[in-house]
Amino acid sequence: MNKGEGLVDPSRFTPRDLGSEALAGVLQRPGRAALTALGTVVGVATFVIVLGLTATVGGQISSRFTVLGATEVQIEDTSVDAELDGPAFPPDAATRVQAINGVVRAGVYWSAGERTVNSRPLADTADTDAFPIVAASPGAVTAMHPVVAHGRLFDDFHDRSAERVALLGAAMAARLGIQRLDTHPAVFVGGVPLTVVGILGDAERHAELLLSVVVPERTVERLWGPPGSGQPTKMIVETRLGAAAVVASQLAAALRPDAPDRLKVTAPPDPRSLRDSVATDLNSLFLVLALVCLGVGMVGIANTTFVAVLERTGEIGLRRSFGARGSHIAAQFLLESAILGTMGGLIGTCVGTLSVVAIAAARHWTAVVEPWTVLPAPLLGTVTGLIAGLYPAMRAARVQPVEALQR
Repeated sequence: MNKGEGLVDPSRFTPRDLGSEALAGVLQRPGRAALTALGTVVGVATFVIVLGLTATVGGQISSRFTVLGATEVQIEDTSVDAELDGPAFPPDAATRVQAINGVVRAGVYWSAGERTVNSRPLADTADTDAFPIVAASPGAVTAMHPVVAHGRLFDDFHDRSAERVALLGAAMAARLGIQRLDTHPAVFVGGVPLTVVGILGDAERHAELLLSVVVPERTVERLWGPPGSGQPTKMIVETRLGAAAVVASQLAAALRPDAPDRLKVTAPPDPRSLRDSVATDLNSLFLVLALVCLGVGMVGIANTTFVAVLERTGEIGLRRSFGARGSHIAAQFLLESAILGTMGGLIGTCVGTLSVVAIAAARHWTAVVEPWTVLPAPLLGTVTGLIAGLYPAMRAARVQPVEALQR
């Protein structure tokens, strides 16, 4: 007998055969396949939406805080006894600061406490509410970027001459019954009349101005004295974009070279750090949701594949009786699960990308979808399908031909 005579050639299962059999198995019940892939679609779409919106919102945070927060430097007097140690800022503080390269505008301000405010000269002060009084230089008011609804801001002339003028927020003006300024209305602060020259509708920085009576600093000093203990003097400095850190390092020495430690300079946080912090919080919160959705999709694929194994036990037994190996059967069911997962990943990627673009367009944002987010997303669906199909494939590989054909 020749060598090898009487032996059966081992069965072969080419990649083409594997692909055609797996695709036929998926398309055999298209409705079930679509519903099975739905969980993966939701999971992958959530993954893309989370990372896309995080990048998009991070860009908006960077742009907004770059314009406002990243160009503001605060300086505060840290003296324990301001009356004993003298004024924290020299009279020419604004001039000194503006001589630093990168400074746009600057000014000094402080809280002058709370005083009764009304619009009638003979009003009973016992029934009058008290409001905060803020002493501010014209530079400080301008650096806070107020939006003037009516009138104007006070200027250097009002400050140098200690004119009795004031600015009110729109809500406070309405409460006092001041709707127009052509009649030169006045408010009585602790019984002292101050002409209202402007009504503020909003303030991009320090919105507390809208709930205060803002008076020129020289006027406050003449009426109620300089800032005392418990009323630290502050200075706001607006810088050009990118210059805040360099300006902050020079301010204390420029203002008080004799006592730089008396001033506390607060530079703005790095917008990139703020963006990264927000992005981390959003990722941690919503990626959990994406993983839950992927888990649901994985369970759905595993359940459908397992049911398919039970329904096709006779087919499996017949193929095994004709020489198919257990590895061939396992590979077919694994590929079916991978196809379902890949379908879900591709559809989920498209849905997630379109959702990010639609949300950004509705909010008038610039959509940011990183390639490293979109390109691996379908692969995530494939991996989900493979993991889900492991147990059903192993179960199908252990089916014995005799037991299968007896069912």
